[in-house]
Amino acid sequence: MNTESPKVSSQEPVRRIVFRRAKPNRGAAFEELVRGMVAEMQSFKGFLGAEIIPPETAQNEHQFIFRWASQKALDGWDASTAHANWLQRLQDVAEGDPEYRLLSGLEAWFAPAVIPGMKPPSRLKMALISWLGVFPTVILLQFTILPFISGWPFLLQALSFTVLMIVIMTWIVMPMMTKLFRPWLISHNKP
Repeated sequence: MNTESPKVSSQEPVRRIVFRRAKPNRGAAFEELVRGMVAEMQSFKGFLGAEIIPPETAQNEHQFIFRWASQKALDGWDASTAHANWLQRLQDVAEGDPEYRLLSGLEAWFAPAVIPGMKPPSRLKMALISWLGVFPTVILLQFTILPFISGWPFLLQALSFTVLMIVIMTWIVMPMMTKLFRPWLISHNKP
């Protein structure tokens, strides 16, 4: 089943989570082909990385997280002959079609924790990590941007400040924070 969320802005980073089950006794061959596909993905513009999560038992699905710089970059891969060739090769070792889930924007900040088989981090952990990212970003913007926009009307100041804040948080701060604190975010969260 190919289920995927609606496409997002072509400039926003995206994560595609793929679920697929290997045929009986073909798990190793399946993973080897996926690693080969990831190696080829690295030659495509906008590919940021991948994670392969093997199933807990032979009957469970494999999970893969593919990170792309934008929807446009992911669309380029999807439309490529290389992608079609890899999907064809995987038919020999996989059951059925892959199932997709697309994450972007704020949802992707905590993406490694929304993978099935893992509980999301507690709200307290997410709030703390968010605050640890927001606080220094606010301070930085107050010292660097606020002096230049202080003469603007209040609503224009607030609009400019919050737009910069979201851009910095989404593309710089939160990706760094979730990577840095990932072991703590996902520790003791397995069901």
